[in-house]
Amino acid sequence: MSPALPRTPLLTARLLLRPYEPADAPAFAALLLANQARIQVSFPERLQAALAPGGALASIQNFMQDWRTGRFYVLGIWQHNTSHYLGDICLLPHPPTGGEIGYYLAAEAEGQGYAREALEAVVAFGFGTLGLSSLTIRCYASNERAQAVARAIGFQEDIVPPKKSFWFRSLSSTEEIRRFVLTRS
Repeated sequence: MSPALPRTPLLTARLLLRPYEPADAPAFAALLLANQARIQVSFPERLQAALAPGGALASIQNFMQDWRTGRFYVLGIWQHNTSHYLGDICLLPHPPTGGEIGYYLAAEAEGQGYAREALEAVVAFGFGTLGLSSLTIRCYASNERAQAVARAIGFQEDIVPPKKSFWFRSLSSTEEIRRFVLTRS
C-alpha cells in the first residue's frame, strides 16, 4: 500500500478534482443513475452500489478509507467556476512503482477536454506525489475517445495483450481491451 496522504484537492485551469465527502453522495448517485448505460460497461460495481439504498454514501465512505490507507485514490471532478459535478477519476497504485487510472464523465461533459485535463492532473499526482514510475489506462477497443485522450497525454499503446484489470475484472464482454502505458521520464 502507498503511504497515507492528505486529502488535498488537485486544481487545473477549469477543474477541481477532490476526494469525495459524505455530502457528495446525492450528486454521485444522480450522475451514476443518469448515465447508467454508459457506466455499467466499465464501472458495474460502482453503479450497483449507487442503486442500493445508502449505497452512494457507503461507496464514498469506502473511498475515504481507501485514501487513508493509500490503497486507492478516488477524486470527484467538478467544474471549478460552477461547482457542477462532472464525474470521477481514480488511481489504483500497483506496488512497488506502477498504477492504473480509470475515469468516467457524465455524457454532457464529454468532448470538452475535461477528461484530458483531469488525466493530466492525476498523472502529475501519480508521478509526483506518489512517486510512481509507470501508469496504465485500459479501455475497450471501441472507445476511441478514451484512446485519443490517453495518446494526447503521451500514453503509448502496449502491444502485449492486456490481462483483465481492476476496472474490467467483472465484465463478461468479449470485446478487446486496449492497454496504454506512460512511464515517467
